[in-house]
Amino acid sequence: MSLRDDAREVARVILSHHEVTVISHIDADGIAGESILAQALSRAEVPHKSVFVRQLEPLTMRQVPDDDSLKVFCDLGAGQQNLLLERGLSREEVVIIDHHVSQPCGRDYLQANSLLSGHGKLSAAGVAYLVAREMDGGNADLSRLAVVGNVGDMMAREDCGLTGPAREIAIEGAEAGWIEIVPRDLNCYGISTRPLHVCLAYNDDPYIPGISNNAGGALRFLQRLGVELQTPDKRWRVWEEFSPDEKRLVTSSLAQQLIACGEPTDRLFCESYLFPAEAERTPLRNAQEFATLLNACGRWTRPRVGGAICRGDRGEAFREAEHMLSNHRAVIRELLEYILDTGVRELSHIQYIHVGDRYPDTIVGIGAGMALSRLNMDKPILIMVVQPEDTSLTKVSMRTTERVVSRGIDLQQALTVASAEVGGAGGGHRIAAGAYIPRESEDTFVERVNQLIGEQFARPGQGHC
Repeated sequence: MSLRDDAREVARVILSHHEVTVISHIDADGIAGESILAQALSRAEVPHKSVFVRQLEPLTMRQVPDDDSLKVFCDLGAGQQNLLLERGLSREEVVIIDHHVSQPCGRDYLQANSLLSGHGKLSAAGVAYLVAREMDGGNADLSRLAVVGNVGDMMAREDCGLTGPAREIAIEGAEAGWIEIVPRDLNCYGISTRPLHVCLAYNDDPYIPGISNNAGGALRFLQRLGVELQTPDKRWRVWEEFSPDEKRLVTSSLAQQLIACGEPTDRLFCESYLFPAEAERTPLRNAQEFATLLNACGRWTRPRVGGAICRGDRGEAFREAEHMLSNHRAVIRELLEYILDTGVRELSHIQYIHVGDRYPDTIVGIGAGMALSRLNMDKPILIMVVQPEDTSLTKVSMRTTERVVSRGIDLQQALTVASAEVGGAGGGHRIAAGAYIPRESEDTFVERVNQLIGEQFARPGQGHC
């Protein structure tokens, strides 16, 4: 069956039950997916409750209620079906809405899984939206949250925009007036909230010599162009506030800078997704920053605050989320400085660092990704942190760049294989992945990951570090 057929069947099963429990992940994709499903259930007048988990493993399975409700697993479940089987959940009690690799299992649980249907760039929130649309065609407004989930899970990163069913969802939302698609926008984070020179300085995709990681250089570059960077009352303008002519001047000058430095210009532009109904100069204005806000809520163990914002709370929940976002950024900056000050160890194909228990395990991957632009960008970075709930375990995160991925690197594959060999588990995506491993296996694991990445680089037709 097609993904639409699977979504239709999942929707039918959901609507046939008198009570539903949604079990979802705590990142932006999971929070957005949970909110899509919860709102669709509310509109269908189906009693429901939600449970958020950091990952699905034996300890967190205890949070899944032992009752007669249908268990809807969102953004997880496909790779942990044996846990559902061990729990004794029957096929009639479970549906899975996911986009991760499906684990072989002795029980055939019903899934709407974009990966099983050949769509590698559609997140769980996107699949949840397809289910919601099958539940009721009037759920088109939830397309905004699907776009947030897709963008938050990096479905738009490789192609500088959404593709396939994910883009079809965005177009559907745009046609209904919920989304504004900007087809050739500046590929830069913070276009709705940050001064332009700050956006450029923090951006490393593409990496622009003299501008990336150089706020002073970015400011001088813009000043030479003669564009007005501040309003008459001395407030810094954000990218959204620049006129079309000003935007053309800036982007053409950035392109010239890249060409002069021998760098490609293909990643200078991207497709942006804005939400016209949201207030200007807020992180809810565009999909990227909305997703970051949700990630901050999840990573600081307050996913329900993010869910409340997805449901329309622009008061207390939004203020709390803004506070978490500010703290989130401050701790990540501190982590970034720690990585750079401490330094990483380089092996033949990867670089790595262990931060002990100094930082929350939920943010180390973000910090590592930010540090990468100031380290050796040709080698994926691996960061380890003590797992707070169980100090016998180590949480592992890996990040790399689109350029390295284009050379054949798949972090998800490397971490999945290496972690399984030491009795752990891993998953994720080609550009960003994670794993949990026994603490005593750290050295063996790191060496094995380095070997696997080396093998990926050495495949016929691929480059070498």
